[in-house]
Amino acid sequence: MDTGHIGQGEKRSDSKDKKQELKEKKTESKEKKEWRFRWAVQVFFISITLSAVLSFCSSEALEGAELTLAFGVLAFFILLGIVFDIIGVAVTAADERPFHSMAARKTPGARQALALIRKANKVSSFCNDVVGDICGIVSGSTAAVIVLRVQEILPVRTPIILAVTSLGITALVSGLTIGGKAVGKTFALEKSTAVLQLVGRIMYVFSSHRKR
Repeated sequence: MDTGHIGQGEKRSDSKDKKQELKEKKTESKEKKEWRFRWAVQVFFISITLSAVLSFCSSEALEGAELTLAFGVLAFFILLGIVFDIIGVAVTAADERPFHSMAARKTPGARQALALIRKANKVSSFCNDVVGDICGIVSGSTAAVIVLRVQEILPVRTPIILAVTSLGITALVSGLTIGGKAVGKTFALEKSTAVLQLVGRIMYVFSSHRKR
């Protein structure tokens, strides 16, 4: 037996395998880049649309509204950002296994929760980066409107009082947003299954109504 020929054959085979592996990696890398570009474009247009809708809703709600209602609108947008932040964290931390058993038992919302977990990157990006950031921007502009209205009703309007009022409301909004998200993330990590089960049930209810 000619061991030289066998060795050369093995080397050629290894070389072909390596070339094939490199080719597959290049193709995979190209597909990932295309997917990222498409997703970035989608996020861009979704962000513009959602930002316009939420800003319009905020401005309509604040127009001619009393201070109490203005604070209510602000609280809504802060809470909305925290809720979506919780969903975004939960979807990346959740395990599929409990939902497989739920889906086998035909538990309402289990399949929807599984679909979210399998698209965790997109769901997390949408919840945290798109909705979360837009809510932060809208709540900031809402806070600015509230600052102006509070300053208008102040009996004394010295520069120091106006500055303290502005800083106080801005600090309050920042504290509620950051603190709420910190608590929400801890909750999402500990109760990821429960969070996605609830989100899945809500999606199930909406999808059932659509079919009807």
